[in-house]
Amino acid sequence: MQPGGKPEFGESPLQTVIREIHEELGIEFSPEELKFNGEWIGPAANEDETSIHASLFTAHFNGTLEPLAELEELLWIAPADALEREDLAPLLRERVLPQLIEGTVS
Repeated sequence: MQPGGKPEFGESPLQTVIREIHEELGIEFSPEELKFNGEWIGPAANEDETSIHASLFTAHFNGTLEPLAELEELLWIAPADALEREDLAPLLRERVLPQLIEGTVS
């Protein structure tokens, strides 16, 4: 799975991603640093018979990361190699990684 989470009451998708990335990775992004890369609706990773509606954003970051909050670990892996794994969240398998491989997300 990738960092992210559910919006708090009244929060926009952009406000949600800024808050979640700060909580889970300790990074503070401004709205101008984030690029909207569309939406995805599909099955939740760990909740049977549950769908999610994800707003996807990207940003560039150079620095050191440590997992915070509910994150247990971070793993850096090439997108094509990641698709070989059996333990991927549907959002990663169906949307994020294919876009990275095709070069349609920056």
